Amino acid sequence: MAALLVLLGGGATMLLLLLAANGPSGGRAGNRRLAAVKERHGDAAVVADAQLRRITAQRETRMDAAVGRVLPNREQLAKRLAMTGKNWTVGQYGMAGVGLFLATALLVKVQGAPWLLTLFAGVIGGLGLPHFFIGRVIARRLGKFNAKFPDAIELLVRGLRAGLPISETMGVVAHEVPGPVGEEFRSVTDKMKIGRTMDAALQETAERLGTPEFQFFVITIAIQRETGGNLAETLANLADVLRKRGQMKLKIRAMSSESKASAYIVGSLPFIVFGLIYFISPHYMGRFFIDERLIAIGLGGMVWMGLGAAMMAKMVNFEI
Repeated sequence: MAALLVLLGGGATMLLLLLAANGPSGGRAGNRRLAAVKERHGDAAVVADAQLRRITAQRETRMDAAVGRVLPNREQLAKRLAMTGKNWTVGQYGMAGVGLFLATALLVKVQGAPWLLTLFAGVIGGLGLPHFFIGRVIARRLGKFNAKFPDAIELLVRGLRAGLPISETMGVVAHEVPGPVGEEFRSVTDKMKIGRTMDAALQETAERLGTPEFQFFVITIAIQRETGGNLAETLANLADVLRKRGQMKLKIRAMSSESKASAYIVGSLPFIVFGLIYFISPHYMGRFFIDERLIAIGLGGMVWMGLGAAMMAKMVNFEI
């Protein structure tokens, strides 16, 4: 009971501190601008939206439907899985989470841990590990996308200056640029082939990716189509801005690398010391898995360490 109270109190404190530390978000502002643009161009895509919903419903399996009824936010999970660029489904994600939950809980219970600690470890393994893994895959893919995206824009500029329309130059980018950039532009061109307008296809991709770089590109295309002007010159300026943005990110990463290394060392030291002492005297440290008072102290320490790590991550995270 004491461990449960400490866990709930620490979690509530962490949530309140993170909410208090969050300031104005550039991502939310960009999403609001995209929503405003989408309202002006959304009526033309009703038929194509119905076609896409039918295609998606045909590809869903019974496992996807069963897991979707259990999960509280199935659409958000499906969006995260789509951001990975893999063919992972909601059903596969749910099966992996259940398997990790059972494996982690069984491994901890075999060590003689009480049921409360077993349940806590199973939840961490079944929910935390898949979420962390998906996040890492998304971050790696978005990093590759942002690195090649200025090259794709410059290829669009060369095609426009050669006299090609924007739709054909997007098809060239889809076939010539490898990696996530080519995949996303190929998705845009495929949606345009089944009747989606270019604005609607770009907006949907921007919402799924969630990167400011692609949002800048979508807003630039939408504004140019409404107001006119030299699109090639505008996109060339955008490519230059994105390259400078990437250079600034690398500079900030280099300047904050010392603080991140210190955070990694300080955060890992308690676990390293615990592991060394457990290797030397397993009976002495093994009481942390069976004594309720030590379990409560250990969980409370992990909660406060999580608070410190979250605050340090917030301090070295800069929006450009």
